[in-house]
Amino acid sequence: MNKVILMGRLTRDPEVRYSQGETSMAVARYTLAVDRRGRRDGEQSADFISCVAFGKAGEWAEKWLRKGIKIAITGRIQTGSYTNREGQKVYTTDVVIEEQEFAESRAASEGNSQNQQRQQEQSAGDGFMNIPDGIDEELPFN
Repeated sequence: MNKVILMGRLTRDPEVRYSQGETSMAVARYTLAVDRRGRRDGEQSADFISCVAFGKAGEWAEKWLRKGIKIAITGRIQTGSYTNREGQKVYTTDVVIEEQEFAESRAASEGNSQNQQRQQEQSAGDGFMNIPDGIDEELPFN
């Protein structure tokens, strides 16, 4: 049996291409960041899983999925190989999507992406410390 169930966040927007020929088919590729559990040192880590969705599933991914969205997928593992331009053999492992669905509400997803953006802005290193709202009266200057 070859069955995979994953839940994670997209690391970037899906890359979608369409096949050539009489009946063009969508092929969407994206990477899921899936949290690892069971680390003893308390540090979080993630696995980055390559996924590919064909046909209607690829069209759905193109329309609805964006970086940071949390989704749940089912599919199967598919391995392959090819020879790159330097003549080296490259091995691939992808999850071929059978089903995909949202794993959180749109509001929660948008809130998460806004929090990530704020954290990135705060760590930009502009030399200023962010002061939380509501403590204005404690500051020596107003």
